[in-house]
Amino acid sequence: MHQTSEWWAYTGQWGRPKAAGYRAACACGWRGKTHPVDCEQIDGGRLDEVDVSASYDDWAAHIDTVDRQAVPLPDDLTNTLGRLEDQLSRLADQAPVAALRAVGELERLTRSIGHRAAHAAEADDLSPETIGKALGLSTSAARARLTHYQLRH
Repeated sequence: MHQTSEWWAYTGQWGRPKAAGYRAACACGWRGKTHPVDCEQIDGGRLDEVDVSASYDDWAAHIDTVDRQAVPLPDDLTNTLGRLEDQLSRLADQAPVAALRAVGELERLTRSIGHRAAHAAEADDLSPETIGKALGLSTSAARARLTHYQLRH
């Protein structure tokens, strides 16, 4: 039988399995606690009517934890990035081709700086586990990011 992670498919109708619970998940591999589905509160088996705010709260708490553990950016860089986003958003609306050129320049810059940073992290003998935690990524995602920037220049 075909399997899917799509919520709507698990209504118990037409021989399909019936959802017993729901939980939040993150790309880093984290999974939240399972919250039971109260089938009596679902009108006609419509899962889109289930209040899943508890899993959203679990996910938000996880993201807060990841953010607290991630390496902080200097305030001046955070402010610069925010201003750059605002400027590029306006440029995309007013002069889309100029915005595309600017994005291309940013991609060139990030490749170059990412290459230097990835090699510096390797020279410092930082493990993918350490880097992943500092970036708020799984170990495999951190390893992939390092490889991506090490190979691109």
